[in-house]
Amino acid sequence: MNDTTPARIGLVAATAAGRRHADILAAAWPHARPVEADSVADALRAAWADCDAVVAFLATGAVVRVLAPLLGDKRTDPAVVVVDEAARHAVALLGGHAGGGNDLAERVGALLDARPVVTTATDAVGLPGLDTLGWPVQGAVAAVSRAILDGEPVELVADAAWPLPALPPNVRSTAHPDATAEGRYRLLVTDRVVPTDARTAVLRPPSLVAGVGASRGVPAAEVAELLHRVLAQAGLDPASLRCLASADIKADEAGIRSTADTLGVPLVTWPAARLAAVDVPHPSEVVRAAVGTPSVAEAAALLGADGRTDDATLLVGKTATAMATVAVARHAPRGRLAVVGLGPGAADLRAPRAAAELRRASVVVGLDQYVDQVRDVLRPGTRVLASGLGAEEARARAAVAEAAAGRAVALIGSGDAGVYAMASPALEYADERIDVVGVPGVTAALAAGALLGAPLGHDHAYVSLSDLHTPWEVVERRVTAAAEGDFVTVFYNPRSRARDWQLGKALGILAAHRQPDTPVGVVRNASRPGERVHLATLATLDPAIVDMYSVVVVGNSDTRLVAGRMVTPRGYRWRS
Repeated sequence: MNDTTPARIGLVAATAAGRRHADILAAAWPHARPVEADSVADALRAAWADCDAVVAFLATGAVVRVLAPLLGDKRTDPAVVVVDEAARHAVALLGGHAGGGNDLAERVGALLDARPVVTTATDAVGLPGLDTLGWPVQGAVAAVSRAILDGEPVELVADAAWPLPALPPNVRSTAHPDATAEGRYRLLVTDRVVPTDARTAVLRPPSLVAGVGASRGVPAAEVAELLHRVLAQAGLDPASLRCLASADIKADEAGIRSTADTLGVPLVTWPAARLAAVDVPHPSEVVRAAVGTPSVAEAAALLGADGRTDDATLLVGKTATAMATVAVARHAPRGRLAVVGLGPGAADLRAPRAAAELRRASVVVGLDQYVDQVRDVLRPGTRVLASGLGAEEARARAAVAEAAAGRAVALIGSGDAGVYAMASPALEYADERIDVVGVPGVTAALAAGALLGAPLGHDHAYVSLSDLHTPWEVVERRVTAAAEGDFVTVFYNPRSRARDWQLGKALGILAAHRQPDTPVGVVRNASRPGERVHLATLATLDPAIVDMYSVVVVGNSDTRLVAGRMVTPRGYRWRS
């Protein structure tokens, strides 16, 4: 289970077959449990009342008849997934987006080998639902979503350059609403309280931080009342609160923590010395004497969640009641750069998070052949910047430039983006204007190791034999160190038409420290068309069979062949 799986899942079944299917889910998910009662209908009602999600092994019509009178608000109702008697289909019946029902149907389908059935319109056509962007959304959500789906003109009006995912061409960004376009649909992105109508939806970005100071024992009601009053007077919507912030000494203050929990935002605290270093308009020597800093509320609001004040503007100075003080700052948006490893090539070895980041991006940057692997994952309207071999630095600079302009960018590479791939060149250029997200992937060494057996079962070293960026003297020194240390050695970039001697030289270095019969594996195109696995030894390997699509794995002094597979013993003591 991952972070999007509901915390408590009720399982309701009426037949022996349904109970067998429910037992599979209960065994796989610690937070899933069968719900029983005097009747199936009562069990369904009990699960609805007590759980975050319900999986019902019943007919869809029966579930609808029981739950219809209980429906309230899609933002708070449990998700419901219905599975048929033969477990052929897992239908996301209720709470597809807000409740996580669509994701739950996918996970139920994966466990039961059932086909997930998702009918929410945006998912069906590959568009981002307004309620799936991770931000609160208010107003005419259904009407604006329908307009986006129908291709009607929709004005996107954002008060800052927030990194939104790709939106279709009919959603046009504009700095200000078109006063002449009466009746046009609008999607506003703002933290301000704004008037809405039947054609306006409002996305609430996480732009606000409320700094909170308080006397010991402050009631939660006093903190909450002051906070909401301050926001209302400033025309700010509490749905845009990113967090509450305070001093470390207040980390356990129940009234502040309870307010944060009620709002559904984290409480971030800072040491007094860090708060004291922030320039504020209303410092207080009384506060300094009490807690070691002249400001708690204003300084904490400016530090925010990550300690950066250069992107923060104090909107509301400290405002106090008898026991509480609140200040509010706005933090400017930063671009978003996801550095995504696609894995070795096969789609089923690509991490689900990689697919999610690709769909979260409005711009995708990558090598042309890697972009082709994921075009079917991208949302309509995604801008693609593809280039060929040799343009790695240009791609890294382009991705960073797009993110610095406030966009949501995915920079893709094969394997793991941090292993001889795009993460390093990109992060050399990425500065504080950009939020960076790393998505790990199955790197070539792991894919090759799985095909060869278990050659990486003990200490191992990766060495790139390319001397295009690293002088050969340095490469040779590293190979020698791996040889002297008796590491299993994995060679990346082992050989090309222009570099045809380095592999032989490296194998010779290893041969000076290992027996001639040391196993060597060569894997070409791991998990891709044309996959090939070749086993040899240090004495028999012909470097001519190796190219840039290959990974070479050389065993250590303990590596051996067992039933045609390379195995490097872990050395567990119980074996002796």
